[in-house]
Order: sequence, then structure tokens, then C-alpha cells
Amino acid sequence: MSSVDVVVVGSGPNGLAAAVVCAAAGLSVTVLEAEPEPGGGCRTQQLDLGAPLLHDLCSAVHPMAVASPFFEHFDLAARGVEFGYPEASYAHPLDDGPAAVAYRDLDRTVRELGPRDGRLYRRILTPLVRGADTVRDIGLSDVRSVPSSALRPRGLGAAAALGATALTLGTPLWDKLTDAPACGALLSGVGAHANTPIPSLAGAATALLLGTLAHSRGWPIPIGGSKAITDAVVADLHARGATVQCDYRVQHTSDLPAARTYLFDTSPWTLSRVFGDMLSARYRRALSRFTPNNGVAKVDFVLREPVPWADPRVAAAGTVHLGGTRAQMAHAERETSAGRHSRTPVMLTSQPTVVDPSRLGADGHRPLWTYAHVPNGSTRDITDIATEQIERFAPGFRDVVVGSRCIPASEMAAHNANYVGGDIAAGQVSMYRILARPVPRWDPYRTSLPNVYLCSASTPPGPGVHGMPGVHAARRVLHTHFGISAMPDIGPRA
Repeated sequence: MSSVDVVVVGSGPNGLAAAVVCAAAGLSVTVLEAEPEPGGGCRTQQLDLGAPLLHDLCSAVHPMAVASPFFEHFDLAARGVEFGYPEASYAHPLDDGPAAVAYRDLDRTVRELGPRDGRLYRRILTPLVRGADTVRDIGLSDVRSVPSSALRPRGLGAAAALGATALTLGTPLWDKLTDAPACGALLSGVGAHANTPIPSLAGAATALLLGTLAHSRGWPIPIGGSKAITDAVVADLHARGATVQCDYRVQHTSDLPAARTYLFDTSPWTLSRVFGDMLSARYRRALSRFTPNNGVAKVDFVLREPVPWADPRVAAAGTVHLGGTRAQMAHAERETSAGRHSRTPVMLTSQPTVVDPSRLGADGHRPLWTYAHVPNGSTRDITDIATEQIERFAPGFRDVVVGSRCIPASEMAAHNANYVGGDIAAGQVSMYRILARPVPRWDPYRTSLPNVYLCSASTPPGPGVHGMPGVHAARRVLHTHFGISAMPDIGPRA
């Protein structure tokens, strides 16, 4: 393999984004992927679990993709990617009383939450939704610069509201200051995407970012599965002359082809294994202090008919958060963080056929995507626990299950090496680790080697299908090594 300008190791959304930026700048680019197909956490495969259906291997719902500045400029729609937008972005069933439902329509959400809960929810979300672009820009920044949108009057208000609300929602102050259980459960459920203890500032920030997107851009599902996003990006790379080589595992520097620069869309632990003592002792020590996040175990279900939710409004939601009240979720998350399995874990569920009938089988069979929070490295098959947790809010669920499979946390890395012990966040999620991700340095993407960069979810802004770590790292590569200061045009070419 002849020398190229840039080699990208790993073809998840961040690696592909980095590759697109570099290729659009006119550089020669090679992407190396260990798995048989590209995409990392953005892949879809046909599985026969009682019926042949498309199942998303990791990500399934994509609020970040439609919000991301990278994908916004890349223009997925112009490249043929279709999204379905559920009427309800997400829902949160409760044991006693109706579910809390976050519709894309904020006013409808407020009305159905009721006077007390709705009033508080409106007070929290309204300034954020009005300044949604600012909230997006802050949430997807490199955490080293102030987005220009935050300096405008509306942006300043949104930024202030984001900070103040996170300090309340993410601390015990919330429970002391509020008596709005449905609102608290709804926000805690969406904050649970961070897979951290409740309360936490990182979880609160996650809740407010994703909640803002729920009532502005929406929480869409790609038609045909998450693979549609990956296919569009790979097609663009091929059109720009870049190479994407799969079944190519990089385990040592001897596996790396000659290149001027290297971008690793991998965990820091993979980076350390590849370069070993070539990395400075100080940098290796700093990386060793960056630890994995809590794990997830995944259960894919095949159903003969829709989930029989006790509250039928939940059937309209693309995503469902399961865990009960804020207090119940807090207990479950404490158990997980302490290395214990909860009998009622926090779970995330996706119903793709709400907006994508192409995912239905010939006899009406449909996939149901679920994650349950478990201790990192757990070997437990949690199919029964996941079934019980869904049955809790959907009596009769067992009767509609045709088949299933569980991927324990300990086996998640088998299809994506970045998911160490089931950690789909690629490292601890906390406010400190949002700022110092993966190490406390001004340029978190640059390693101790002058031409080697890290561009995975282990760098700011962290996890999610948005490509922004790849963009932030690639811009530094362009400027430092190739003298290119302007962001290249990554939009569709005529």
C-alpha cells in the first residue's frame, strides 16, 4: 500500500466524518476497518430471530445526526437518506398513572403532562427550544471555544438557561425544589442516555440537549436502518477517491500503512496497545486514568404485533425509556455503578416500525431494539430481565415475542472494539470527563506523537452519531500538517 496523506483507523461515524473532511480538502485518504463492513456503531444487519428482519447493531434513533453541523453540511437528504419522524420523540411509562410523553410539539407535551408537571416542563424547555441552535452548538463543540451563536442575545439566554437548569436537574436540589414526578421522570429518562448515576451534571446536560432536540429538530429514525447513514458517507468517500478497506485490523504499528498523519477512531486503550512505548510515559499515564463507563447489554426482539403498552400513547413513540420514577431509576443506576445487577434496570427501547413500515416482515413481524444498563463487563444474559421490565409497562408483552437474542456487555466489543465491557460511550461520562476527554490537555485530539490523533467518542463532545469528534480532529490535522485553515465544502457535488 503506497503512502497517503491520511490514514483513518476505524470507520464509525467519527472516523468517516474525519475522512470526508480530509478528502474534501483534496488529501488522499485511506480508512481501515476491522469489521467486515463499515459503520462502527451505525450499522444494520439482517438477522433471523424467528423471522428475517433488519436490526440495528447499536444506534437506532438519530437526533444527533439531524442536528450535527457535520451532517447538516453533508446534507443526508440530498444524498437519498430518508428519515421518519415519530409523532412522539420519546415516552416514559409509569406504574401509577399515565405515561409521560415528549411529543415533538412542546405545547402538546405540556398539555398532556398536566398543570403542575407541564408548567415546570415548559419553564425548563421553552428557552432552550427557542435557542435550540445554541444548545446544539454548545453540546457538540470541542469544549475549547465559544460557539458564535452563544454570543447572540437569544443564544446568551439559552446558554444561561442550559447552565442553570443543569445545575438544578443534575444535583439533589431537584428533589428538594420540585414536586413534579412526571416531569422529573421524563427528564431523568432522557438523561439516562449518559448511563451515569442520577443525579449527575453529565446526565442533566444530556437530558437538556436531547430534550431540546426532541422539541425542535425531532428524534428521527432512518428509513431502512442506521446503515443508510453509513452507506451515504462511504459513497461520498468513494466518489472523492478515498479508500475504505474492511477486514483490516490494526494491532501494531507494523499494520499501519505509510501516511503523513493518522486519525484513530478507536478507544484510547486501542491506541495505547498499537503504539505502546512510542507514546510518552506522561501521556500513557494520563490515558490509564481514563476508565470505561457503565455497560449495556442488548436484547433484540422479534414481535408478531406491536408492544401492548398499558398507555396506548406510548405506541406513537420512536423511543421509550423504561425505569419508572426518578427515584426508581436513581436506585437502579446506583446499583449498576456499584457493579450490581438491578432487577429493574434502566432500559432504552426503540420501535422503528412506528415510522418505517419497510422494517416489517411479510407476516407483520417487527423488530424491537432494547438496551439495559448493566455493570461494565457483565456476562449476564438479561433477556428475562428485559422481558420483565417491558412486561411491567406492557402486560402481555411475552405473548407477542417470536424470538430474541441477547448480547451481554462482555461480548459487545466482539462487533465493535470500542465498546469495552459494553461501554457504548467509549469512556466515562462525567462533567470532568466531558472537559478532560480522554486526558486534561488543551488539544484533546492530539496524542504525544506529532502526527497521530484520536478522533473517537473518547474525545469531545463525546458519544452519539454526530461525527463531530472527527470534524474537530480533522480540522486540526488540516491546519497543522497541511496548511489548510478553511473548512472544505463537504456538501453534495454536482
